[in-house]
Amino acid sequence: MRAPRSASSASVSDKPDMAETQKFDKVKLKKTETQEKTPRPSKETIEQEKRADAS
Repeated sequence: MRAPRSASSASVSDKPDMAETQKFDKVKLKKTETQEKTPRPSKETIEQEKRADAS
């Protein structure tokens, strides 16, 4: 069983090491195309549906 550390003796910060993000190589990332899963209807489509519901 470990002894609990006091806050003053902790040498590791709660904040992440930002040096790692600066060393990251963006070139290794793959290019992706973003697609909406549920695209919004156009104004024309909404108007057509309103007219269809009214008649």
